[in-house]
Amino acid sequence: MRYLPLTSSDRAEMLSVIGAGSVDDLFVDVPESARLSGPIAGLPDHASELAVERHMTALARKNTVAGDVPFFLGCGAYRHHVPASVDHLIQRGEFLTAYTPYQPEIAQGTLQMLFEFQTQVARLLGTDVANASMYDGSTACWEAIGMARRITKKSKAILSSGLHPHYVSVAKTMAKYTGDTLETGTPVLTAETDIDQMIAAIDGDTSCVVVQYPDILGRIADLTPLAEACHAKKALLIAVVTEPVALGAIRAPGEMDADIVVGEGQSLGVGLQFGGPYVGLMGCKDKYIRQMPGRFCGETVDADGKRGFVLTLSTREQHIRREKATSNICTNSGLCALAFSIHMTLLGEAGLRRMAGINHANACRAADRLAKVPGVKLVNDVFFNEFTLDLGREARPIVRTLAERGVLAGVSLGRLYPGEDALANGLVVAVTETVTAEDIETLAKALAEVLGEVLA
Repeated sequence: MRYLPLTSSDRAEMLSVIGAGSVDDLFVDVPESARLSGPIAGLPDHASELAVERHMTALARKNTVAGDVPFFLGCGAYRHHVPASVDHLIQRGEFLTAYTPYQPEIAQGTLQMLFEFQTQVARLLGTDVANASMYDGSTACWEAIGMARRITKKSKAILSSGLHPHYVSVAKTMAKYTGDTLETGTPVLTAETDIDQMIAAIDGDTSCVVVQYPDILGRIADLTPLAEACHAKKALLIAVVTEPVALGAIRAPGEMDADIVVGEGQSLGVGLQFGGPYVGLMGCKDKYIRQMPGRFCGETVDADGKRGFVLTLSTREQHIRREKATSNICTNSGLCALAFSIHMTLLGEAGLRRMAGINHANACRAADRLAKVPGVKLVNDVFFNEFTLDLGREARPIVRTLAERGVLAGVSLGRLYPGEDALANGLVVAVTETVTAEDIETLAKALAEVLGEVLA
């Protein structure tokens, strides 16, 4: 978006049309005490386009660019290679300027894309149906909890200790206004998940159990026993997937009888982008479709038998009465959903499985190498492309020191769980197809040096 300031003649013409003598006349209803008495200190009144570009470029240069250094950050946002064709296609005017299809009959291209997105997501998650789509993974997780409450008429949700703490935080914020009771805890720095503890905690008041797969430490568990335990008590199992590429290598949650599967789609087609915008994924069993938030696109034929697409179901607040709506979500991250769908189409099933295989192989090499660093212990015995290390000492200052030396080593658990001393030594390392053997060796040597300096 270019920098296009209004000229004095532009302002004069606009004021004359609305019958105002000056810009100040537009603010007469604002109390004097609430108005600025002069320019904001330190902020220039205006600047040229060139000056603004130079200033913003200088600010941007203060950031460490992910592709410029060995990069091992994950925990819900992952650096994958996105083909150039994805960015090229989403910038076509037909897609880039399209908005909500309030008149579906004239938005066939948008509807077809969303229909295909739904199909891809449903197959990826192993669910009967999927919507199109959600804001991001964390809000999709909360929407699933609200959906479970509507279905079961119960309001106690059990959240796995392995669920991303940011997802837990979003759920707690929303639960303040809905009356839902959330039971959760913090993970333990071991290879064992909390599946057995959650099974023991399910009772007749439980609406759902929420489990991340793989979890925040990268651990992977069979969800089938948990699903059976939930259904025995008439509760729902909600599975959360923050790394969809993993589903190219491990069983989909829907195949293990999860009732609702949600997740973050950023890994496919969407860059890191400083944390957003991202795209949420959501699928469920067919019998629950009317309780899902958002909207669904369907395929049909017109009067002449020609293939067409429609908004089959729209249960969001913008389309129906508020008291009947399942959600007040007012967008579907359409452009990010398109990027996801294009990347998935380019990969195909075979390509996704190959990509997942490369991720896992790289992660295994990294885990083996890093476990050889003196003082470092590998926590996981099973993982996909993300695993946890116990550094034997607080990880946060070590991560900062490594960053100063040009290595983004991972996410310290102390950052995710401040004040939890038992997790302070944990470091979560993500290894994707963008990581090279040289990157792994650089991290291993730098980590050995820093740990050696700490011991000295």
